[in-house]
Amino acid sequence: MSQISLTFPDGNKRDFAAGVTAGEVAASISTSLAKKAISATVNGKHWDLQWPIQGDATIAIHTMQDDAQALELIRHDLAHIMARAVQEIWPDVKVTIGPVRDYGWFYDFDRAEPFTPEDMGQIEARMKQIINAREPVKTELWERARAVEYYRGRGEPFKLELLDRIPEGEDIRMYWHGTWQDLCRGPHLQHTGQVPADAFKLTHVAGAYWLGDATRPMLQRIYGVAFKNRDDLKAHLTMLEEAAKRDHRKLGREMDLFHLQEEAPGMVFWHPNGWTVYRALEDYMRKRLREYDYKEIRTPQVVDRILWEKSGHWEAYRENMFIVEVDEEGAKEKRINALKPMNCPCHVQVYNQGLKSYRDLPLRLAEFGACHRYESSGSMHGLMRVRGFVQDDAHIFCTEDQIEQECASFISLLSSVYKDLGFEKFDIKLSTRPDVRVGSDEIWDKAEGALQKAIEGLGLPYQINPGDGAFYGPKLDFKLTDAIGREWQCGTFQADFNLPVRLGAEYVGEDGAKHRPVMLHRAVLGSFERFIGILIENYAGKLPFWLAPRQVVVASIVSDADPYVLEVTDLLKKAGIRAEADTRNEKINYKVREHSVGKVPVILAIGMKEVEERTVSVRRLGENRTETQSLEAILAELSHAAQMP
Repeated sequence: MSQISLTFPDGNKRDFAAGVTAGEVAASISTSLAKKAISATVNGKHWDLQWPIQGDATIAIHTMQDDAQALELIRHDLAHIMARAVQEIWPDVKVTIGPVRDYGWFYDFDRAEPFTPEDMGQIEARMKQIINAREPVKTELWERARAVEYYRGRGEPFKLELLDRIPEGEDIRMYWHGTWQDLCRGPHLQHTGQVPADAFKLTHVAGAYWLGDATRPMLQRIYGVAFKNRDDLKAHLTMLEEAAKRDHRKLGREMDLFHLQEEAPGMVFWHPNGWTVYRALEDYMRKRLREYDYKEIRTPQVVDRILWEKSGHWEAYRENMFIVEVDEEGAKEKRINALKPMNCPCHVQVYNQGLKSYRDLPLRLAEFGACHRYESSGSMHGLMRVRGFVQDDAHIFCTEDQIEQECASFISLLSSVYKDLGFEKFDIKLSTRPDVRVGSDEIWDKAEGALQKAIEGLGLPYQINPGDGAFYGPKLDFKLTDAIGREWQCGTFQADFNLPVRLGAEYVGEDGAKHRPVMLHRAVLGSFERFIGILIENYAGKLPFWLAPRQVVVASIVSDADPYVLEVTDLLKKAGIRAEADTRNEKINYKVREHSVGKVPVILAIGMKEVEERTVSVRRLGENRTETQSLEAILAELSHAAQMP
């Protein structure tokens, strides 16, 4: 094809010679656009300005004003620039891979000596020199044999292994940033000077196994963050400082909430204070589910592999499952079971008991279901990523015509729960059909349309995530924003046309014939463990009064006040408030400091004046002042505050 037709975002079409690059297309539009251009989107794929376009396509040219593309390129280029800087300072270091991640990038290195903080400063300085040199970035496609010879000659074993992993027939693309070369799919910027030299920071070094395999060499992973300008970087670094203060692992120790230990990796040991928070949150969610007509169930944790094979999880999810082998009495072979990694196949078993009619639908089955999934040791992180967790899980069995209403009802529940828990803002992403999927286009059209109509009917903004749906149906993902601007993926709503078929779920329709229900997978919190971690960090440990594990401490100023301290504590407990007395022979300032570190919301200090007047001196967490209130007034106020929303 000597001529190709390119369609621009405004719908206009222009003909070009086949093999034209995106950079040449930009130059044909205007000189100024050619100077500003950083990349393109061609047929929906992010495209380097140097790559040729061989056939008819849609095209959009990107500049630094396009945040998503600009940040991806800046961060990807910085990964290469950092690797170049490291090898220029220490030529014996071997390089591996350096992908873009949230807010920045990382790159893994094989180096005998550990990187030090001083090394990080040296690397940053060299990176700025490379950026300021404004050296060109160029790319070429190589034959496999040439690439193997190149990396073998340079003594880069990790690159040789990556080459082996590239399927035959797939492009082998090389990139140069100045004189330094890397194996990379791209795209990249056009010269190093397009990277803002004052908008990046190397943050820390961590260990990482090669390709995440614990049997492979341990490498050193250098992390960095990058933005389009210095102000954005400064704001992010300030957020990181604040996040460190709010780290739920640190606060968990100070508040005596939980711990983890090597004998049970990724499994949480809840202490009395932490379990109090957990149960309060569970009681709240149970109350909300009753309001929305969910039926709570309980299903087994250990299930025979036969069910997992029927559901498809054994083939698709086996490596993430914990296996339990049992010597059944009289059996010739061991019976193979698995700890359930998700609840959905078991919920279908409950649904399948007894014949269901269309009049029984929608049927909403909820479970606070304990699940276990294998996570690599390097990926676990406090409560945020564990191996054992409990989901606020539910599955709704309904007809296709009921999807829209059930979606709207779920979003109503989710938004009110998030608001009650202190999260006013959340974003919605609608993930549509992937290339590999089950079900007809007609069913997908109906499911996607129902989800989209439900969101729009509630007047909520959303983004479409093309092709990112599950293989069995489209889904909605809900990301809430915390007090310091971080986003957390928590809620989900998924339409499943596949599992009811695989596991034989049916209902009798109005026509008397048997039909397959649609199965809606949904969660609001995601998991209790992770959501409690998010709550701790969102509130910096200062949980809402109704959720706080220790709500009130009544502390004596002098020992003669002890009887009144115990009386007040007893009255608070009878009013349903989690209260405790502190009659230790310590100064009141010491007691206040200690309980403030433990994030107790209210401290009632009592001396002889309070005894005589039957009052209390009230000190609230985060406030330096105290106020005097009558015993009756504080009892009424705290009783009200202790009620869950």
